[in-house]
Amino acid sequence: MARNVKPELLVEIDLNSPSFQSTWNDLEQIEQEKAIATFEKLTQLTWNQVYKDKGLRWEKIHSIQAPQGIDALYSFRVSKSIRGIGFKQNHFLRVLLIEPDHDAAYGKK
Repeated sequence: MARNVKPELLVEIDLNSPSFQSTWNDLEQIEQEKAIATFEKLTQLTWNQVYKDKGLRWEKIHSIQAPQGIDALYSFRVSKSIRGIGFKQNHFLRVLLIEPDHDAAYGKK
């Protein structure tokens, strides 16, 4: 390994969004357990690994405009039936909500 090369930071997760908290409380316990497993997995990855992970299916959402100050919103697989929506800020994944209706994560069709 070359000198002066900083190791990549692992992803940290922020679940403090009120929208996330609201949808979290509506999930059944089994779905919460699946989500926790996904969040634990994410915290063991670097951002480059997140982008390449086929199971997470990290993708930019084009159908929903990001709030002011956020470059883009992204969707990722939490479980087979649940998608997460969030954004990257430095090495943090700021999770805005989790959507039990998989298609609803992308906005109205």
